[in-house]
Amino acid sequence: MKKQQIIETIRCNRALLEEFSVKSLSVFGSVVRGEARPESDVDILVEFDAEAEIGLFEFVRLKNALSDLIGIPVDLATPDALHPALKDDILREAVHVA
Repeated sequence: MKKQQIIETIRCNRALLEEFSVKSLSVFGSVVRGEARPESDVDILVEFDAEAEIGLFEFVRLKNALSDLIGIPVDLATPDALHPALKDDILREAVHVA
C-alpha cells in the first residue's frame, strides 16, 4: 500500500482514533520516504489526549487495529519513546494524518 492510500484509509476511519483518544497521528519512516518494500511495516507516531489513560493493553489494541485497518504490520510509537538521537529527524519527516 502506498503512502497516500495509508493516509486516506486512516483519515476515513476517524472513529477508531476517537475510540482510543488519539490527539495526533503521523506516518514516518520508509513509507514516507518512498523506500518501503513488500515486507516493510508502517511506522506511526501517535499522541493521546492529555486526560486519556492509555495503558499497555489499549496501546497494543490500537496498534493491532491500525494494522488490521491498513493490512500491513504497524510499528507504533509515541514521541516520548523515540530515541533522542533520532527524534528530530523522525519529527521532521513525519507526515501528519490526523
